[in-house]
Amino acid sequence: MLNENHAFILDFPELKLDIVQLNHDDAVFKAALQKYHELDYDIRQLEISGSPIDDDNMHNLKVERMELKDKLHTQLVRHHAAVN
Repeated sequence: MLNENHAFILDFPELKLDIVQLNHDDAVFKAALQKYHELDYDIRQLEISGSPIDDDNMHNLKVERMELKDKLHTQLVRHHAAVN
């Protein structure tokens, strides 16, 4: 879907406390999460404006967002397992 918000807390509500804790305690996680949200915002803005970039560049942005999301999710799952 176009212009869909992929915010971590919306996509992984069951890991909300882990997201908040890692965002507060882990500077590397915080920076990666910020980069993820910036990418998501940029992609949504491009979609709203009719994708004024070529398909390959849009695809590359979405792949980068997906890879970052996978990396962050893996870290969240590990953190969740360690504290529970």
